[in-house]
Amino acid sequence: MEISDLMPVLGGVATRDLLVRLTSRRALESALATGELVRVNRGRYAVPGVHEGTELALMVTGHVCLVSAALAHGWKVKVVPAVPQVAVPKDRRIDEALRARMSLTWTDLDDAQVEGLATNAATTLAMCGRRLPFDEALAVADSALRDGFPVARLHAMAAAARGPGSARLRRVAAHADGRSDNPFESVLRAIAIDVPGLEVEPQVRISGDLGLNVRADLVDRRLRIVIEADSFEWHGDRTALRRDARRYDLLVANGWTVLRFSWEDVMHDPDFVRAVLQATVVRTERALAHAAPA
Repeated sequence: MEISDLMPVLGGVATRDLLVRLTSRRALESALATGELVRVNRGRYAVPGVHEGTELALMVTGHVCLVSAALAHGWKVKVVPAVPQVAVPKDRRIDEALRARMSLTWTDLDDAQVEGLATNAATTLAMCGRRLPFDEALAVADSALRDGFPVARLHAMAAAARGPGSARLRRVAAHADGRSDNPFESVLRAIAIDVPGLEVEPQVRISGDLGLNVRADLVDRRLRIVIEADSFEWHGDRTALRRDARRYDLLVANGWTVLRFSWEDVMHDPDFVRAVLQATVVRTERALAHAAPA
């Protein structure tokens, strides 16, 4: 797969080691030379819209915001925006030609809310939590926590939030979890959160008979359901295929129901994913009720 096709799947940001492993050093160097990738900090690369957004923000005396700001901070996202997202003061007038090159948000920011030409980490999280769909905002929040943003600070921000979107921000903060490995898992968890009766936890270690000892992407301990974000990143050879086959065989042998979802279905057909999860919960609940002593 070409790096330009790979980056959206990886959340718009990736480390050098991962890109080299999935492609090659030559492909990485070529992508940097042609502008397909830009360096955001040591050993971490992002889609070129990060630098384009900074340039446009400078031209309109604004600040990169929302998902574009998340990318500028080196956070992974569900969807890389088609054009940079830029915040400008409410009274700012923008030339039509420039407006066509970006997605504008009119809002007044003070110096404490910005860092260089982007909204700072806290403001970026608050804006994303208030304005983005739940799954997109959760992917950003999970990534920020993985990157070291204090979870206590996120909770405090959400608790203090008032006005439009504050309830949405509180919901994102309540469910944000830095244990999620990537936006793929975050979006899958967002879908699962909306399924009645399903209570999932990310990155749970499961052990059992026959040598079972695995870390599962999402786990409902009560229903003994394992939900996997089945990424192509780790399935490049026969050894990986055999390891995965054993992993799922051992889980089933130990009484776990295992569901595996592709990136394409999670990102582009959430109704299918939700329907499968709902049907599995209903079937499992019925089986538990039938097995319960009278």
